[in-house]
Amino acid sequence: MFHVDPDSLDPELRTARFLAIASPALGLMSLCLAIVPACGGVASVVGVVLGLYSLRTEQSKSALAGVIISGLGVVVTIVYALFLTFFQK
Repeated sequence: MFHVDPDSLDPELRTARFLAIASPALGLMSLCLAIVPACGGVASVVGVVLGLYSLRTEQSKSALAGVIISGLGVVVTIVYALFLTFFQK
């Protein structure tokens, strides 16, 4: 099995790979945190930003998945916030 030593990577590439992993994690968290729109919104926006930054450096599938999942988190958070706003009793 081929193993790459993280210390041997270029620092920019190492950062891009870390952000590519953090982006889908934040996207999944934002879907769970959408119940509290402020928390879900912040997590999803940060996930989109990290994913786009990682895609700019390295084209990876995990960064693309992070952008898509985080974008879905933004949509779910906005829809839930609108639901809370208009359907309160």
